[in-house]
Amino acid sequence: MRDKFSNDIRWYEITDQQVYLDRRNLMRAAAAAGFAAALGPLAPASAAQPGRGQLGPLKPSPYSTQEAANSYDDVTTYNNFYEFGTAKTDPARNAGKFRTRPWTVRVTGNAEKTGTFDLDDFIQPYALEERIYRLRCVEAWSMVIPWVGIPLADIVRSCAPLSSAKYVVFETLNDPVQMPGQRLPVLQWPYVEGLTMAEATNPLSILAVGVYGEPLPNQNGAPLRLVVPWKYGFKSIKSIVRIHFSEKRPRTSWELAAPHEYGFYANVNPEVDHPRWSQARERRIGSASAGGVLQSLFSQDKQPTRMFNGYGEYVAHLYDGLDLRKNF
Repeated sequence: MRDKFSNDIRWYEITDQQVYLDRRNLMRAAAAAGFAAALGPLAPASAAQPGRGQLGPLKPSPYSTQEAANSYDDVTTYNNFYEFGTAKTDPARNAGKFRTRPWTVRVTGNAEKTGTFDLDDFIQPYALEERIYRLRCVEAWSMVIPWVGIPLADIVRSCAPLSSAKYVVFETLNDPVQMPGQRLPVLQWPYVEGLTMAEATNPLSILAVGVYGEPLPNQNGAPLRLVVPWKYGFKSIKSIVRIHFSEKRPRTSWELAAPHEYGFYANVNPEVDHPRWSQARERRIGSASAGGVLQSLFSQDKQPTRMFNGYGEYVAHLYDGLDLRKNF
């Protein structure tokens, strides 16, 4: 990692969109033999959205689901991001002028490589991957989202954590001027989340910088957010400014706000109900059968919730011997 400002072309600076798209198609053709199963849903999910610019080149991921992705409008207009308001439509309405450049990430705690880094220098060494992940929200709704990001494990390793580092803690920007939701005592600001070291270095965890092949919109956590697909959505902290390596388990924001409802682990578990509703079934937002976000909210068309959000083969071993009812 470099702690100086780079003069290299930034990962988000794109000149000609068609040149990028042609290159991307070429990459996909070359990778088809190795990633045939993953590439099936990638092409339609990553259709270019005119006028917003594209990230690239992108490496396809074998971890992508083959489920159909939600539309760009679904993903960018129905969000939980309390820093911009508590209603699902508030982030899209209130985050438009949020400034994401310049942006720095501070690395602290029990690691050899700490300091304050320009975001673009921080992520410059890493290849961007496109991963179509299911995202399950604790309110019993879900989406399928084509994220663009970097394996969190790569970032963690580059920081050279000490053996005493047992947890990776993340912190969101605290700026009530830009983030009107932080003017209200809904949570203790800034927003804090964390993972065990094993969770942080699991190959499914990513730091996302984009969606649909494009830079993250402000309402989706620009410019840098966590995505942990086997956990409820509130674990995927947005607009990250600090990564801390800790010996002690952090007290996270929702755990502090309502410890009987939101535990530290927050693994998707259909056998553990939220105190105010069941988690056994979920409603897919914007599903074809529901006919879009608004209609899906009132649809009775639900599907069974899958343990670990369907990613058990990759993560169940992380919790061997742990009572997932008590440690929810």
